[in-house]
Amino acid sequence: MQFDDDADLDTSEVKDVRGSRVPGGRATIGGGIAGVIALILGLLFGVGPEQLGLSSGGDEPAVTASSASQVSQTCKKGADANAREDCRIVAVVNSVQDFWRAEYARRGRQYAPAATVMFTQRVNTACGTATSAVGPFYCPGDRRVYLDLGFFDELRTKFGSTGGPFAQAYVVAHEYGHHVQNLMGTLAKAQDGRTGANSDAVRVELQADCYAGVWARHATTTPDDKTGRPLLTRLTEEDIRDGLDAAAAVGDDRIQERFQGRVTPETWTHGSAAQRQQWFSTGYRTGDPARCNTFR
Repeated sequence: MQFDDDADLDTSEVKDVRGSRVPGGRATIGGGIAGVIALILGLLFGVGPEQLGLSSGGDEPAVTASSASQVSQTCKKGADANAREDCRIVAVVNSVQDFWRAEYARRGRQYAPAATVMFTQRVNTACGTATSAVGPFYCPGDRRVYLDLGFFDELRTKFGSTGGPFAQAYVVAHEYGHHVQNLMGTLAKAQDGRTGANSDAVRVELQADCYAGVWARHATTTPDDKTGRPLLTRLTEEDIRDGLDAAAAVGDDRIQERFQGRVTPETWTHGSAAQRQQWFSTGYRTGDPARCNTFR
């Protein structure tokens, strides 16, 4: 996975609040092993914490400004993305949104961008207060993706993924899939409270996987708005394998087997490892968002 060294990164699409102190009381996002399992199964690669009733619904939904913000000073060029993890996230966000802008324009529509918020430990959102334990998520209330970079270490150490830069890119692209669903009105289908292998909650997650695959198919050909050249210049089959491995690692069946010792499909919220790989592959193979209809 390689970015154009000379490309300018747009850090306005990423808000870096790492090191901020979040005002307000202690978040009540579950506790003990039951809380951990609920968070893992319900929120990993999902949407905001309020959808499981696990957030405190804090008084201040706005993200607090941080004096420790880094990306606006350190992430200037594609070369920085090739050297630093946080800058790589900036570049992936830029690339994903370049694609969706172009795709919306091709269909005669205008894409509304979403910021990614990098945080540590805890953050206040329009969906309530969340901790790093929830994993990456998209909050439809403020149209932002939230990400603690420490999750990528856990993806390898706790969930058994091989990791790698494209595994990280897959996570980001999946969350922006939720943003596209929100813009299209699809995301609301996940909020009926139902679970299970055939639930709308699972179908929403699988569609976001498919959208991530669609971006991957076009990533090295989508021109950057400023340079006219693709920001992402190389994506190998090994990168795609890393993405597929990450998708499998966070399948409901894999997570349930690892953390509770048995598989219970009636409680699935995100789909099996095989389903997640299948739908990412569908998006990557076809490159067509219309082929991502998981609701058929």
